[in-house]
Amino acid sequence: MNAPATLFHPAWHAELELAYARVGDGTRPVTRRHLGPLRVQKHLYAEGPQVCQHIIVHPPGGIAGGDTLDLDIHAGAGSWAQLTSPGAAKWYRASCPAKQRLNLRVAPGATLEWLPQETIVYSGAQTELTTGIDLQGDARLFYWDVVALGRPASGERFDDGHFAAALDIRRDGQRLWHERQRVEGNDRLLDSPIGLAGHPVMATLIASGQIDAALLEACRTLLCQGHGNLTQLPGLVVARCLAVEALHARAWLIELWRRLRPALLGREAVPPRIWST
Repeated sequence: MNAPATLFHPAWHAELELAYARVGDGTRPVTRRHLGPLRVQKHLYAEGPQVCQHIIVHPPGGIAGGDTLDLDIHAGAGSWAQLTSPGAAKWYRASCPAKQRLNLRVAPGATLEWLPQETIVYSGAQTELTTGIDLQGDARLFYWDVVALGRPASGERFDDGHFAAALDIRRDGQRLWHERQRVEGNDRLLDSPIGLAGHPVMATLIASGQIDAALLEACRTLLCQGHGNLTQLPGLVVARCLAVEALHARAWLIELWRRLRPALLGREAVPPRIWST
């Protein structure tokens, strides 16, 4: 008797390396290396030459089991890079893990804004994200992520698979933030009042620096269609949100960014045009 055929599931490994440098009064991309299906569109200067904006694109449109994404971003001394995405990242149902490794390095005097659109983790996906951020000297950071477990708009609950994420932020080798999370499909934490309390969307914003008590209180009064709050920690402003839809969480983060960016980065917030398309 012939042995049953083995199903082959092709996996894609993608890499993207970007580096930015201060050239005169502006920021220029000096490294753009890619391997596999991971790209950036042409760099943009919506705010003038000081801020270089790149839109990261994953042409397949989704991440399947066995896929790996490796991103290495370096903002050189005095540069300012802003990175976002054209739409949601979709992690599909899979029989094996799919992984993303993100490494952000920010040199003295540099600013890096990592502002992607939401991550949608389908029920049955096995999603594993690892993020390491290295700040040097007076480097500045504005970072967020929005994660939707399941597809609430389609009535899909996250009842199978797992989502795991690790985030570490260091300044000059000293750890500022260390976080690990893992949610299993149909986990009791999805509905528990000490977990997600029935909210399938969770969002985090972390910005380097210090704000005054008045701005902190003003940000806390912003309407969040869910549960959201923020706090000032030594060297970091941290905001959290639980929502029923990713759009609600992202809208709240954008409003916080509008208020915090002038205070922390000294520049008014100009939303990337891609967010409106």
